[in-house]
Amino acid sequence: MKFHHLVEINDPLNPLSDFLTREQLWRGLVLRAEAPTLFMSHLDECTILDRTPTSISRALRYGTVVIRDRVSFTPQQEVLYEVPAQGEIAASRMTMRIEEPQPEAFFVRFDYEEGSVEGSGTMDEFYNEFRRSAYYEADLDTISTIRRLADEGRLNHLPS
Repeated sequence: MKFHHLVEINDPLNPLSDFLTREQLWRGLVLRAEAPTLFMSHLDECTILDRTPTSISRALRYGTVVIRDRVSFTPQQEVLYEVPAQGEIAASRMTMRIEEPQPEAFFVRFDYEEGSVEGSGTMDEFYNEFRRSAYYEADLDTISTIRRLADEGRLNHLPS
C-alpha cells in the first residue's frame, strides 16, 4: 500500500496562525525520531542502538512487541523511516519531507510505503482506509506537538 498527504505548516494568508521557521520545523522532525515518546503516547520506550552523522537505529517497545528501524536524515529537508520485515511485521517506509513552494510557506509531505497488499475486497479496502485516516491524524498530531514544543522554546537550541 502506498499513499501520501501534505500538512500545511505556515499559511502566509493567515496572520493569526503560528509561524514556524524551517529550523524549528526541522528540529521538531528530528526530535520525533530521537525522542518519539514525546509524540506517541502508546510507545513505551525507544532505545537508540546506533548513531551516525546522518542516521540512527532504534528499538521501539510497545508492550511486549519490539520493532527495530533505521531513521535517515537529509538535513533541513527529509527524515526517512525504514522498518525491515520482522516476524509478522511487513517491511515499510515513511518519509517526512519539508516542501517550500513559496518563501516560508512550508508543508510537510508524508509518504507511506507498506509491504501489505492493496486488496480489492471490501474488508481490505476498509482496513486500508482506516490506516490512512489513522496515519493522517497521527501526522496532524506530530505537527501540533512540534508547534507546542516551538511555543515552549524547546526547538530553539537543539542541534540541526
